[in-house]
Amino acid sequence: MVGKELDTPFSLGSLRTANRFAMAPMTRRHSPGGVPGTDVAEYYARRAAGGVGLIITEGTYIPDPATGPDPDVPHLYGEESLTGWAHVVRRVHAEGGRIIPQLWHLGSQRGAEPAYHPDAETVSASGIATNGDQVGRAMTTADLDTALRAYAEAARNAKSVGFDGLELHGAHGYLLDGFLWDRTNHRTDAHGGSRAARARFPAEVVAAVRAEVGPDFPIVFRYSQWKDSDFDARIAGSPAELEEVLTPLVAAGVDALHPSTRRHYLPAFPDLPGRDGELGLAGWTKKVTGLPVITVGSVGLDTAFLSKGDGAASFAGVERLVEQFEAGEFDLVAVGRALLADPEWVVKLLGGRSDEIVAYTHEHRKVLR
Repeated sequence: MVGKELDTPFSLGSLRTANRFAMAPMTRRHSPGGVPGTDVAEYYARRAAGGVGLIITEGTYIPDPATGPDPDVPHLYGEESLTGWAHVVRRVHAEGGRIIPQLWHLGSQRGAEPAYHPDAETVSASGIATNGDQVGRAMTTADLDTALRAYAEAARNAKSVGFDGLELHGAHGYLLDGFLWDRTNHRTDAHGGSRAARARFPAEVVAAVRAEVGPDFPIVFRYSQWKDSDFDARIAGSPAELEEVLTPLVAAGVDALHPSTRRHYLPAFPDLPGRDGELGLAGWTKKVTGLPVITVGSVGLDTAFLSKGDGAASFAGVERLVEQFEAGEFDLVAVGRALLADPEWVVKLLGGRSDEIVAYTHEHRKVLR
């Protein structure tokens, strides 16, 4: 039965999952005032009950006033929000799942007119958005220190409410990715220039979080080549360049990496000869770092993810995914849109009931179910 190969347990530090399936982080904006309610808890619990071994939550704001634009994105700070998250964690655990939050600071992607903390100025590596526009300003040393403290506080909060680990969002043009990409990082100080220098601030965040949560609490780092304004963007044009970017993160204490791609099956560096030219970004990430890796990108669907307005997608099988797993290219697989449409996607796949899987439509993004 195709897919059963992924029905095996996996351990990462103190975290142990029942299988290799994760729920990809997807912004929902259903937490008024930043507080996740009972509906959010049941939303995640349904996916755990439906066979997902690891839930990675939607992006959650860290306690920095410039973290993001939307007041209905959940916070990972404040008594009421943390009480809400503790209930989410209990519900997921009760259904046999494990859950980690994604810590999120949008940087320039917050925009120039945020609804949340509109008086706080938008800041990023160089005040440059992914499309090249000037948005806000470059971060000062004081700004960097503020962000470091905010990430550390959010990490402490994640551990205190019972999460099983955490993920740092360093992809898609958000704050940490804005440092990694040369088109958004024009700094001339210690946090700009070479790939290793551009990775310095993200690595400092990892180190600050590691110091806060201790040695056994898993830290996942999500990164991407593509940006919302440029699907062909690259922070690394070769495996050697990728190693330059990722090595500081590994040295700082990352336990696993989550390379975000729009199609998990596409090669990362297709111009390379032979097998090297066929290997996906997850495979290359594992090859150059030796760390566990989460793959993601249109898993089981017949259309690729689009950052805005993605339409219908039907089940398309997981044969290529299983081939990659058996070749050792990844350890966990994150499923996104398919799980918005069908909370029981995993149990149906593993039970040989793929004909019962609900097809995805854009309407599934609009409701919490």
